[in-house]
Amino acid sequence: MSSTPDTQSTIDADDISRFDSQAGRWWDPDGPMKPLHLFTPVRLEYILAIARRAGLTAEQPDRLLPLGGRKVLDVGCGGGLLAEPLCRLGADMTAIDASQGAIDVAKAHAKSQGLLINYQHMSIEKLANDPTMQAKFDLIYASEIIEHVNNRHQFLQSIRLLLKTDGVIIFTTINKTLPALFLAKLAAEYILNLVPRGTHQFKKFIQPAQLQRECADAGILIDDITGFIPTPQGGFRFSSITAVNYGASGQLA
Repeated sequence: MSSTPDTQSTIDADDISRFDSQAGRWWDPDGPMKPLHLFTPVRLEYILAIARRAGLTAEQPDRLLPLGGRKVLDVGCGGGLLAEPLCRLGADMTAIDASQGAIDVAKAHAKSQGLLINYQHMSIEKLANDPTMQAKFDLIYASEIIEHVNNRHQFLQSIRLLLKTDGVIIFTTINKTLPALFLAKLAAEYILNLVPRGTHQFKKFIQPAQLQRECADAGILIDDITGFIPTPQGGFRFSSITAVNYGASGQLA
């Protein structure tokens, strides 16, 4: 196994251009990021559940800050929808994104909230090539991002380099199934107009078993798969059903 990531970029330039064009509306709950706003509570719940299971919160005396002192990396942070609440829960947050527009919005919003988050406009492979960042993070999450990257092997190798030996990696993404094609792609983009057309490419969706295999090849053991399904109230909850949206987590093998 190589200790240095491949040189090929993980960035999809077309995706970044699309997200840059929408950057000013990241914090608009009724704008193009509305699905992510609705999805954020269950994503936070999943991240905290996995952190507790891994013992990352077990010794924190202040339960208002369950992630106090933990170094957390948000990969593909967008405007900061997850980074901000996790910072409020005590995490020492670093957040990166390949979209300069998203980073600009994230920095401005965090400043308006009085939050200290280390936002950086960069790719994960660039961060992983910095020796001071390697084996630094207790928890790394890539939420709704792996289905947008090029060269997943490079992406996963970079995560491996950045994670502490006893750290935790968390993904949330979209399954590669016919229900996901209809609901997350066709209906969301062309029928209900929930997200801009072209946001997703079905060929980049990934099934849980495939994600587990690719992670294993990169030295990451995925030991939890949890589905997310819609609720009548418009949010999401945990489920054994992974047909469309799911979370996956694990540690270094």
